[in-house]
Amino acid sequence: MEKNDFDFDLLVVGSGPAGLHAAIEAAKEGKSVAIADHNFELGGVCLHTGTIPSKTLREAVLFLSGFRQRTFYGKGYRVKAEIQIEDLMFRVSEVIKRQYAVIEDQLRRNHITVLDGHAQFTSDPHVMEVMKGGEVKAQYRAHFILLSCGTRPAHRQDIPFEAAQIYDSDEFIQVTAGDFPKSLIVVGGGVIGLEYASMAAALGSQVTVVEARDSLLEHVDGEITEALVYQLRRCGVTFRMGEKVVSVEAPEGTPLRAIAKLESGKTLSAEALLYAVGRQPNTDRLNLAAIGLETKDRGQIAVSDYFQTKIPHIYAAGDIVGFPSLASTSMEQGRIAACHMFGKDRQTRPELLPFGIYTIPEISMVGRNEAQLTAEKIPYEVGVASFDEIAKAQICGDQNGLLKLIFHSETKQLLGVHILGDGAAELVHIGQMVMMSGGSVELLQDMVFNYPSLAEAYRVAAMNGLDKLR
Repeated sequence: MEKNDFDFDLLVVGSGPAGLHAAIEAAKEGKSVAIADHNFELGGVCLHTGTIPSKTLREAVLFLSGFRQRTFYGKGYRVKAEIQIEDLMFRVSEVIKRQYAVIEDQLRRNHITVLDGHAQFTSDPHVMEVMKGGEVKAQYRAHFILLSCGTRPAHRQDIPFEAAQIYDSDEFIQVTAGDFPKSLIVVGGGVIGLEYASMAAALGSQVTVVEARDSLLEHVDGEITEALVYQLRRCGVTFRMGEKVVSVEAPEGTPLRAIAKLESGKTLSAEALLYAVGRQPNTDRLNLAAIGLETKDRGQIAVSDYFQTKIPHIYAAGDIVGFPSLASTSMEQGRIAACHMFGKDRQTRPELLPFGIYTIPEISMVGRNEAQLTAEKIPYEVGVASFDEIAKAQICGDQNGLLKLIFHSETKQLLGVHILGDGAAELVHIGQMVMMSGGSVELLQDMVFNYPSLAEAYRVAAMNGLDKLR
């Protein structure tokens, strides 16, 4: 098939982080590129209901609640006495507008065509039809296709999401009027559930987290998780671990109540309930059966290390390929896929991609944790810096954080960085750079950091760990 037979070198389905960055990478290589998505949804879940709005909401909560200043001025301190949802959402809507404009500009500058509508396969695996209002607008033939159509919240059929007091994780950020719930049940103790639970607690809500497993955030270092749970409990969060929700009721009347009945026989009641158990890939909207491309049990698409599906010219990236489902990793996946399509070599080190969990307090990590190193029988030592030792943390009012370094006890090579506290997602990149260069913990001991700064915690932790070897 000749190049002239194609409308585009690359057709991307979905304009979230994976799709957008794949499109830009290909466009910069001189390829003709199109993105199929609804115009008003450019940026995907990341921009409209996920990463950007939830992290903006977190900043609004921290500011308006005065949370960071309570160490000095007491638990009752607030910037604004009565915080309403409108106060929180004002900041969110402004950031979304600005980021949307950035995306539009990126697409325009890189001459990327936007196909307004929903794309799905036809019987020809090189052809996709774009639909709008239930009708086919046009068909396009592409040399390569990247699927990056994202996910939506998973729904249980027996939960009344139509009720005003019952939310999924996308709906929770879209509430635009009224008072913030004074009590909240969060079903699901994963990343999304804990992020919203911590925000609600910072605003003074009584929060109960119900989690079917016996532990939280299993991919996070155990010491960090324990410290997070301790801090959330201090803020009034109650955890119901190993508990399953068997039914949810939303009785009519005033005031609104949400009632969750647990398998153990307990009954929980609150003003609102947030269901945050899993997300469903949008792959069921692509008509994959037409080209014989199967998905895994939960609707995810199996891919190679270069995000290539079993059909060589079709790639998939972002949340639809599964863990870790982070905006940052999705961006990298999109770039890797685009480079592989067009024969451009791109080196990446997936084992050193950072993780950020935007709870209050924040968590970030890169590399391996103690449990992984123990299982791999790698000898290691640990160095810890408590934020109550760090002058900048005391100045900022964050004395409960910690920075943990894990390094090889013989070679002293840095193997993992795990941080809890304000600025964790920024601080982690220092350790990431050391690890990418194969550096040792001795490098961090010898570095001179600005004083006062949170980064100084690296030197304190390095000295703490090396002292143990002496």
